[in-house]
Amino acid sequence: MNKDEAIRYATKFLEDLLSFFGINVAVDSTCDDEVIQLEVPSTSLNSLLIGRNADNLRSLQYIVSQALVARGAEITRVNVDVADYKRARAERIAEKAENWIAKVRRTGEPMTIELSPADRRVVHKLAEDYSDITTYSEGEGRERHLIIAKKD
Repeated sequence: MNKDEAIRYATKFLEDLLSFFGINVAVDSTCDDEVIQLEVPSTSLNSLLIGRNADNLRSLQYIVSQALVARGAEITRVNVDVADYKRARAERIAEKAENWIAKVRRTGEPMTIELSPADRRVVHKLAEDYSDITTYSEGEGRERHLIIAKKD
């Protein structure tokens, strides 16, 4: 299954999955950096779809991704967002990261922060804009954390 077919399949698969829960919406889809982006519009069941700590959202992503793997798709990485939840969260994390970076610049002391993988990516990407700051992740699995430090 080529890239365009994978995008169409992932979109239809998610729409069908949502309709199982009585949510009949059109899912918007794009593809950025070899990741299929699926945007679910706001409904009365946003909280159900997102779940506690976005667990349900990650599960939806995993199910769609595994469906693509089973079909032998060229692209299998999927990002599902419901009612711009992830975009809004990324903006909040970026604001916090600006403050963390400012503190590291001011004090010179590195900071260790516990964040989800997606949130760590937001901070890593933001830190690229600072020539005097470096970020890296340490640890394994759920014990992985982000370090923000001044460059030597």
